[in-house]
Amino acid sequence: MTHSLAAVFEGVPDQIALRELPLPPLSETETLVRVLGCTLCGSDLHSFEGRRAVPTPTVLGHEIVGEIIDRSRQAVTRDLAGNELRVGDRVTWAIVAHCGECFFCRNDLPQKCQNGVKYGHEPFRPGRELLGGLAEHCLLVAGTSLVRLPDDLPLAVACPASCATATIAAALEAAGELRERCVCLFGAGMLGLTACAMARSRGAREVVCVDPSRPRRELALRFGATRVAATGEFDTVASETVGDLGFDAVIELSGNPAAFEAAWPRVRVGGTLVLVGSVYPAAPVSVALEQVVRRHLTIRGVHNYKPRHLLAAVEFLAACQHEFPFEALVAGWFPLRSIAEAFAASREPSVIRVGVGGRVPPRP
Repeated sequence: MTHSLAAVFEGVPDQIALRELPLPPLSETETLVRVLGCTLCGSDLHSFEGRRAVPTPTVLGHEIVGEIIDRSRQAVTRDLAGNELRVGDRVTWAIVAHCGECFFCRNDLPQKCQNGVKYGHEPFRPGRELLGGLAEHCLLVAGTSLVRLPDDLPLAVACPASCATATIAAALEAAGELRERCVCLFGAGMLGLTACAMARSRGAREVVCVDPSRPRRELALRFGATRVAATGEFDTVASETVGDLGFDAVIELSGNPAAFEAAWPRVRVGGTLVLVGSVYPAAPVSVALEQVVRRHLTIRGVHNYKPRHLLAAVEFLAACQHEFPFEALVAGWFPLRSIAEAFAASREPSVIRVGVGGRVPPRP
């Protein structure tokens, strides 16, 4: 095989083209994987619809699981858990490949690497076209952090690990200790549902999930939320849950400025507000700085994640896949040649994720 079929986005909203791209020659530090499956993240849909700027031409898709089919002599030999990597292994990898030497890498922000490669977000360069999940193959460049997946972890559960699940692992780390704490989450998409499950698995006493969609609120209860609230019900539910004290941690996942304005007054003295969903321009918000000071508030922004969060994500999914119905969140799988239909399906409000590919290698 000398070429790989890929869905190429040229920057024209709602248009994507199937093209045969040449398989790249591997440098001394690179790995080639066959893409087994890629779930469509909300940011993929925003890019496809023209609501989010992305360099083009590009291969979108970053929630990816692949099978190692070729490795160069100096490619990474072990995953983040120390497991040896071999041809035939099923793996996922961090969304950003980092250099390890720039200012941000040296200051524990590898996801902001100044020389980084961000899978599913890179423009074409000669020999570096296959850097996204909406293709038959993906090139893993130097600095990519990999995790070998457990054999019993379903593809639908594993694909979001490298985006939604790892991002929530980073957000909950920023939120601090959760055991016996009261947590509030705004948004019940993939991020919010994952946060419900992970917060409960870490011992949170109360997990309140706020979302305008009734079906998504009902889903949140299946993923560990102890209480749910529609937008207009939040103040009542918050009062019933924590009274005047407030929540130990509030995590905003929707990106809606109105959610922030509702959330931050409900953080308790000494509590933490973590912002995750605000990754696109929106209206500015008003914050009373005197309240931030007097209430000893911590406000943290979390964008993407560090390699350790990917490992934590896979370990969480492996341990809790039977406790929470993650596999059911992928509404269906589409072949790569039906990529337009996959994007159309992902527009449905009731859909959390759609998968592209869905191939599973035979067990050895």
